[in-house]
Amino acid sequence: MTEASSQIRRPGLSKSRISAFEQCPRRLWQQVHARERSEVDASTQMSFAAGHAVGDLACAQVEHGIMVEAEPDLQAALARTAELVAAADRPIFEATFEHEGVLVRVDILVPERSAAGLVWHIYEVKSSGSAKPYHIGDLATQYWVIANCGVAIASASIRHIDTSFVLESPGDYTGIFSDASLLSDISGIAATRDAMVVEIRQMLAGEEPVCATGKHCSSPFSCEFSGHCSSLEPAGPEWPIGELPNTGARLAEKWADDDIFEIAELPEDAGLNTLHTRIKDAVRTGEVYLDAEGVRKATAEWAFPRIWLDFETIGFAIPPWVGTTPYGQVPFQFSAHLEQADGKLDQVEALDLSGEDPREAIAEALAGLPGEGAVIAWNAGFERRCLRLLAEAVPRHRDALLSLAERTVDLLPVAKNNYYHRDQRGSFSIKAVLPTLLPELDYGDLQVADGGDAQLAYIEATDPDCSDERRAELTAGLIAYCERDTLAMVEIYRKLAGG
Repeated sequence: MTEASSQIRRPGLSKSRISAFEQCPRRLWQQVHARERSEVDASTQMSFAAGHAVGDLACAQVEHGIMVEAEPDLQAALARTAELVAAADRPIFEATFEHEGVLVRVDILVPERSAAGLVWHIYEVKSSGSAKPYHIGDLATQYWVIANCGVAIASASIRHIDTSFVLESPGDYTGIFSDASLLSDISGIAATRDAMVVEIRQMLAGEEPVCATGKHCSSPFSCEFSGHCSSLEPAGPEWPIGELPNTGARLAEKWADDDIFEIAELPEDAGLNTLHTRIKDAVRTGEVYLDAEGVRKATAEWAFPRIWLDFETIGFAIPPWVGTTPYGQVPFQFSAHLEQADGKLDQVEALDLSGEDPREAIAEALAGLPGEGAVIAWNAGFERRCLRLLAEAVPRHRDALLSLAERTVDLLPVAKNNYYHRDQRGSFSIKAVLPTLLPELDYGDLQVADGGDAQLAYIEATDPDCSDERRAELTAGLIAYCERDTLAMVEIYRKLAGG
């Protein structure tokens, strides 16, 4: 360790702050200087918890490792790391280093002794299914700090989840991680860190930098200050070209060169496809496009009884149940509205919040659905895949589940080809379409209002520490949400078909 290390109390920079600077200097300036800070939402907290769990598992798979605690202070962590690096007799978890006021904590640092001398291997653990481009910058910062502390580094890798892993026996996670060796990728980047740290400190010492909003506001992470930055910019176009589906961003960039930013201002010879032309007309006139005859024709073969089906699923980085994979989506709930030819509706539902593998219970309930008639979903590929995976996992219901999968049809393209309201803003999600047709069925009155909420509710409800009263609230919220999804499909169809 350098003499400067013994004098610092808490370095002002870290790899996460350098990463924030690389995304947008204004973001880092706000992180350091902003008086008002955004609350960490439940989804982000869940992501943090998953990351900690993955990190703990990665450490558990390295024998004889020793943890460097950050408490009572980072000074102690720096001193303890220096001792362990000098001994070089075991792997170190959260090894702590500082250089030029930049502090890093390395997930796993493994020594290797040979005739050529002592070298170290860096492993930065990530809960993602692969090494991402932004991981390279983080790893380069770690390498730069550690190498400048006099530690010889032989390799630097991202240790990430292998999504092909299948849990074959309870608790046996051998093989769940894969290493992406990136030393050759980070060396050149690390060489730029001296100059970058000087630039960062100069920026932080000055006034808030001016950085226009753009793609970087959401990549690689959603910036917590994007609302602040947007409030300081002139109002943008009312109906921006970027809202056109699929290729909107590319078209917006192309037409910006001609100072054209509004969809309605696109010229007649812009070469728009049929969907984009329809959206342009709706935006320009304010009129709704609806081809009810096209809807009826597209769905004429959808036999009764019609089964309007929606799943809620959960996927964990570390699969908890035998036969499941990292981030594999496991259904824990479904709602089905059964519609007869005379219009009569009945609702069937199933929800498993036991915390045990829910596939058996969900498969059994699905097997009780009618053995004939169209199964209708919104973006049906997801429901079809869920049914097929359940058929593999619960073979005693295989035939019934595969029958449901084979009969599944998709309402989304029917809506996309035959309806558009400009308030959809280029989106054909059910939550974009529904308010334009049936605002009284909007999700705003629900405790669980989207798929992310449903996953958070599942995690909370299956926590052993969840009270019976709270679990009952979450159960009611989940049931209401999933039921709303399938009822929404029924009513959207009826509106579109002119019923």
